[in-house]
Amino acid sequence: MNRRDTLLALIALGASPLAAKAQQAGKIWRLGYLTLSSGPDEMVEAFRAQLRALGYIEGGNLSIEYRWAAGNLERIPEMAAELVRLNVDVIVTRTAIVALAAKGATSTIPIVMANAADPVGMGVIASLARPGGNVTGLTQNSMETAGKRLQLLRDLVPKVTRVAALIWEPGRDKVFFLEEIRVAARKLGVTLVLQEVGTPEALTSAFGAMRRERAQALIVQTTPFARNNRKLIVELAAQHRLPTIFESRAFVDEGGLISYGPSLVEMFRRAATYVDKILKGARPADLPVEQPNTYELVVSLKTAKALGVTIPQSVLARADEVIR
Repeated sequence: MNRRDTLLALIALGASPLAAKAQQAGKIWRLGYLTLSSGPDEMVEAFRAQLRALGYIEGGNLSIEYRWAAGNLERIPEMAAELVRLNVDVIVTRTAIVALAAKGATSTIPIVMANAADPVGMGVIASLARPGGNVTGLTQNSMETAGKRLQLLRDLVPKVTRVAALIWEPGRDKVFFLEEIRVAARKLGVTLVLQEVGTPEALTSAFGAMRRERAQALIVQTTPFARNNRKLIVELAAQHRLPTIFESRAFVDEGGLISYGPSLVEMFRRAATYVDKILKGARPADLPVEQPNTYELVVSLKTAKALGVTIPQSVLARADEVIR
């Protein structure tokens, strides 16, 4: 059978030429993993585990070039350029701001976002349904999530009138976060105490300012900066006795009070399926960007007791996990 007949046979069986190529013995796919995080975490492990389940084995038919910027946004463009020079097959990013930098470095290498906030508003893609260009993946953008988190704080601290918001100062997506919480705060009659920080050293003074501004509770914008410094943020919240709500359960695992948001682990598993589709021939422009369909509410009774906060039964009944 000649090459043409082979291709026709594969198409007749529902396989594309690129899908066949993905199964070729000896083929090693190269991924670039570009992030503001400091190193591997549970999301990276979920991503790698799903790739293994799909048949991609690091050290076998898969090589991953990791680039950890450790919160330094200025390093991202050069790291993106490095991955382009390495001619990786796909670049995987977490946030919209990193995806935008990767898009600035290449218009041809496919880019998969794992949990980008408002990629349309930031100009990364044209629309969720038709992303266009070379970027696709998943977005965690939801105009209701911040409002629900503020409402949960009100449920925990019924008399709260002043809520601090910890924001990563260099992040472009802070604009969308601020829009969300300002709308929610007006509806709930809550005054916001905004604290923008750009370095770990600024966190201590930021919490001091929250105390001076008489903040009664805290909502934290989930960013690579916050995740990289979650231990310190949780410790400072406990020290200042501030009931704090996070978007990611990783903060509650670290000792935080409560979290509500999309399952980031599940989003990273889904990101691996996007990589698989692209390696098998799909074009990013043709793959709609997904929004999360799984949300987690995690509560720590241990931390609540330390803070003197009583978790209402209505919240406990809705919780996906209660840490005792």
